[in-house]
Amino acid sequence: MLLNRDNARFAVGVIGNIIALILFLSPLTTFVRIWKSKSVEQFSPVPYLATFINCGLWVMYGLPWVTPSSLLVITINGTGLGIEIVYLTLFLLYSDRKQRTKVIIIVIVEIIFVVALGFVVLTFVHEPKKRAAIVGSICMVGNIMMYAAPLSVMKLVIKTKSVEYMPFFLSFFSFLNGVSWTSYALIRFDAYILAPNSMGTLLGLAQLLIYAAFYKSTKRQMAAREAKGETVMTEKSVSGRVAQNPRNDSRV
Repeated sequence: MLLNRDNARFAVGVIGNIIALILFLSPLTTFVRIWKSKSVEQFSPVPYLATFINCGLWVMYGLPWVTPSSLLVITINGTGLGIEIVYLTLFLLYSDRKQRTKVIIIVIVEIIFVVALGFVVLTFVHEPKKRAAIVGSICMVGNIMMYAAPLSVMKLVIKTKSVEYMPFFLSFFSFLNGVSWTSYALIRFDAYILAPNSMGTLLGLAQLLIYAAFYKSTKRQMAAREAKGETVMTEKSVSGRVAQNPRNDSRV
C-alpha cells in the first residue's frame, strides 16, 4: 500500500514537473515580443522576480540536508531558476534606466536573503525536521507570492479593460501547476507544499476568470488601434501626394 502511494506520488510529481516546466516557459512569447520591439512596454517584472526567489527557496527546501527524498522538487525548481535568470536578463536589457535599477536592487536583495537563510539553517539548525519547518514556512510565503504576482497587473487590467499585458498562458499554467502540486502534497501529506499550491489553484482560477471577463474588450481595443493605424497611414500617404503636386488644381 505504501509502495503504491509512493509510486503514485512520484508519478504525480513527474506530471507536476512537466506542467511547472511549461509554466516557466509560458512567458516565452512575451519575451520574444520584448526582444523584437527592444522594449518591455507595460509588462511587469514582478511575476519573474517572485518566481526567481520562489525557485531559489524551493531548491533549498529540496536539498537532502533539509528534506530528504525530494529530488523532483530540486530538479524543476533548479530548471526554473535558470529560466528566470534568462527572463530577468532580457528585462534588464530592454527596460529604462529607472526600472533597470529597481530590478537589479530587488534581485540582489533576493539573492542575499536566500544565501543568508541557507547559511543560518545549515550552520545553526542541526535537525532535518526543524530545517524543513523553517525553510518550508518561508517557501510557502514565496510560493504564494509567485502565484499572486500576475495579479500585480490587475489595476492596469481594470483601468484599461484590457488583458493585453496579462499573459494568458502564465495564468493558465499557474492554475494547472497548483492543481498538480496540491495532488502531490495530498498523496503523502506535506503541508508546506499543500498550503501555497491550493491557494495557487484558487488564484490561478481567479486570473482565468478575469481574463475571460476582459477578453472581448481587449480584442475590440486592438482592432480599433489597428484600424486607427491604417487610417493614419492613409492620411499620411494622401498628404504626401498633395505636397508633391501643389499645382494639381481643376481646369475646365
